[in-house]
Amino acid sequence: MTTPPFVTPDWLGARLDAPDLVVLDASWYLPAQGRDAAAEYRASHIPGAIRFDIDAMSDEASPLPHMLPRPEVFASRMRALGIGDGAQIVVYDGLGLFSAPRVWWMLRTFGVRDAAILEGGFPAWVAAGLPTEEGEGRPRDRRHFTARLDNGAVADAGDIARALETGNAQVVDARSGPRFRGEEQEPRPGVRPGHMPGALNLHYAALQTNGRLKDEAGLRAAFAEAGVDLDRPVVTTCGSGVTAAIISLALETLGRPAKSLYDGSWSEWGSDPERPVATGPA
Repeated sequence: MTTPPFVTPDWLGARLDAPDLVVLDASWYLPAQGRDAAAEYRASHIPGAIRFDIDAMSDEASPLPHMLPRPEVFASRMRALGIGDGAQIVVYDGLGLFSAPRVWWMLRTFGVRDAAILEGGFPAWVAAGLPTEEGEGRPRDRRHFTARLDNGAVADAGDIARALETGNAQVVDARSGPRFRGEEQEPRPGVRPGHMPGALNLHYAALQTNGRLKDEAGLRAAFAEAGVDLDRPVVTTCGSGVTAAIISLALETLGRPAKSLYDGSWSEWGSDPERPVATGPA
């Protein structure tokens, strides 16, 4: 198991005043979770943390949810947040481990290498008795940020179709079993229920315990149960590209980095009548 991309609450608490440290509150929730990330941030967040709104940092021209923006757009928005080149970035979310991996993946895909996730997220920070603050957060001065997109880290529908046809990579879907099998209607209008024929299903929750990734044995067992061969390339997917990053994170900690993440995910595939859809078990 490689060194996981995590820092502990105590580690972060001792370094909050470091001039090169940036803390991002990356909380984002599904509509069914009934939570308001912006309101929760205003009510309580880690001192100095910047709210990173996944939707506001997405490609606004795309009809698909929170797709990666163009590099120059991402760079401009990072500069506006006061995040510059060379910053040490720590990301957290309000569920422990849900949306923070997506932002970690975004940062790495745009060339940030010194990015980590707060282990246990905001719940672990609060449980440790560490300080919080309320309000909109303190504005930061604009800084220069350079975005270098790693195109190979981002899969599109054509990549998925080729992987399924040739077997050159395993396509692993992070959605729940009922959604994957087509037993539940999709939450987005116009998206068919089911999955990509030949995809494997590994619900992101099977990789976690109490808002943290499982240990190495637990992760390996979860991948094995889902039929994933860790010695073969993996492309991760989910409903809209958020929880797929949890699988990517788990693979990273096992020293088996994912080949790529399908940014459009099921929101794109399931809404395209030209793409095949399967129901039932994998």
